[in-house]
Amino acid sequence: MLPVRLDRARPTPLPAQLAAAVRGLVTDGTLTTGDRLPSSRALAADLGVARAVVEQAYDQLLAEAWVETRRGAGTFVASGETLPTTAPPPRPATREPGYVRLDAGTPWIDPRHLAGWRRAWREVSIAVPPRGYPDPRGLPDLREALAERLARTRGLTVGPDEILVTAGTTDGLRQLLGALGPGDVLVEDPGYRAAVETVRAAGRTVVDHPALLPVTDLAGCAAAYVTPAHQHPLGRVMPAADRLSLLAAARDADAVVVEDDYDSEFRYDVAPVPALAALDRSRVAYLGTASKSVCPSLRLGWLVAPPALHEHIVRRRTVMHDTPSWPGQHALLTLLRDGWVDKVVRTARRVYADRAPRVAAALAPHAQPAGPLAGMYSTWLTDPAPAERARAAGHAAGFDVPLLADYCRRADRTGLVVGFGGVTDAELARALDAIVGGLAEG
Repeated sequence: MLPVRLDRARPTPLPAQLAAAVRGLVTDGTLTTGDRLPSSRALAADLGVARAVVEQAYDQLLAEAWVETRRGAGTFVASGETLPTTAPPPRPATREPGYVRLDAGTPWIDPRHLAGWRRAWREVSIAVPPRGYPDPRGLPDLREALAERLARTRGLTVGPDEILVTAGTTDGLRQLLGALGPGDVLVEDPGYRAAVETVRAAGRTVVDHPALLPVTDLAGCAAAYVTPAHQHPLGRVMPAADRLSLLAAARDADAVVVEDDYDSEFRYDVAPVPALAALDRSRVAYLGTASKSVCPSLRLGWLVAPPALHEHIVRRRTVMHDTPSWPGQHALLTLLRDGWVDKVVRTARRVYADRAPRVAAALAPHAQPAGPLAGMYSTWLTDPAPAERARAAGHAAGFDVPLLADYCRRADRTGLVVGFGGVTDAELARALDAIVGGLAEG
């Protein structure tokens, strides 16, 4: 029988729950091409539901090309060539169990690319691990592949030995903070909550700075953490004049600018904005991540630190063996070499380019966009009451919709942050219906 549980207490109809569960079993590899599904009679008996529930779910999956029927034989998982392109990616646990979270960081992975993911891990299984502890900077071949990719996609020309492989953005930020001298850290407000907590955990004071205002003074600060290519979560691109002002302030205060380049590859209105680090390698520490293009749970990223900090971090990593796991690095190397990451980014960019206008068309009559359409989420400004109504309506429909206020510390901004990466087209449509209903209620 299938490892499926249905919840009659949820607002989602039982046939839709069952169809979603089967899709999930296919995308996570539990069910593979050619696997035979239980008969509708047998599965209905196992789940304790009417046979019509299973038949409706199977009909939906058949219409979406997830399954195929063979006369006299039954229902089977469809061949890879016919699997649909609107499948949900393997999704990490949501913050609120039972809800689909429309967060700003879960990417969409085309299920047709899952074979490449599996192939990468098969290569890991037959590869010979390094003798003893791995290179503290990261796998040499991976750093070489990342250097090529940064030059090609971000206009950032660095050598492999200048790159440090990290366990994600916050890990890179943590290592930077450990190498800096005393001082506070300026962080955009509203801004990335994980960065704020990382700064505080390092024992440093967070200096709240209005996200849309230029930084002109960094006195007393050891660093400024910014997201210039796509301000998180308002979505604005940092203007050229503001970039120059920030760099000048950093030079005057002998501070470091920490550039979090978390989703710059997903521009679909214009070409990707060049990295801030390309303007001043001596002053800017560059953070990149595989979470938005590969998988958040892979927990890998990269850091290009200013030369004055690089050796300090390497020495510390050498003593503490503070490097990501070798298997994950080897898998990412294979995904880069095979062109898998490029393919995933291209297909995801097309999906986001299609979904962003759909979100805008639904929400524009009721809210104001905070920035241009880009990436896998958009932020919408509203008064507090409609934002709360929209969140409640989303909950009632099975969705967790983040509030903009949750990203603010001192900033007085309210609205919604609507992610559209880690959902199916059908889920997005239902979520938007609920959100619009909440916004229009008043």
